[in-house]
This record gives sequence, structure tokens and C-alpha cells, in this order.
Amino acid sequence: VQLQASGGGLVQPGGSLRLACAPSGTFFSIYAMGWYRQAPGKQRELVASITTGGSTNYADSLKGRFTISRDNAKNTVYLQMNSLKPEDTAVYYCNAEIATAKYYYGMDYWGKGTQVTVSS
Repeated sequence: VQLQASGGGLVQPGGSLRLACAPSGTFFSIYAMGWYRQAPGKQRELVASITTGGSTNYADSLKGRFTISRDNAKNTVYLQMNSLKPEDTAVYYCNAEIATAKYYYGMDYWGKGTQVTVSS
């Protein structure tokens, strides 16, 4: 199973981007999904997560600007990012707990990351 993220890029301050991430390969179920980010010289941090039922959790500093959602029919998680700031510049990583034949109770999978750069 591999997680494929898309939607990153260069945006001006105040702009918006929407990230998407979906797994490829064979699996049984997807449990929690989420987004993390890592800025240069900093540790990776949680941006937001969402359960299969739609319960969400956000980093306190991002509440109100970022929105996580998922389409279970498409096995896809989204991150809508609005009012972007230069300090949001980072590599954004998709994360999902996925059950497969080998890991029946689920295993954490990570995408390769997509670069988001906020700059004028």
C-alpha cells in the first residue's frame, strides 16, 4: 500500500490550497487519516486528523484556517488550507492507518510528502 498526495505548490500569502491523499494497492479498511507537516529545521507536527466517522482533531494554531475532510467512498482525505501564511511553508505528509492482509488490525502508512510554499 502506498499513499499518494497531491495538491501542493506555490501560493501567495492569503491564498488557498487543497491537498488530497489516497492509498493505492490492496487493503481491507482505512481507519484514521491525517496530515502532518515538517518545516525546515523543525520537527514533524500534526496538522489535523479525522476518524472514519468524521470526528476531527486540529493543531490549536491552525483551527479556523485549515479543514480536514474525507470521502470514504473514494478512500480520500483532503486538507483545505485557507488564509495561508509564510509560516505554513512545509512539506505536508499524509498519514493513514490501513488494514491489509498482512496487517489485519491496521498499520500506519505515510505518503512521501508534498511541498507547500507560501511566498510572494
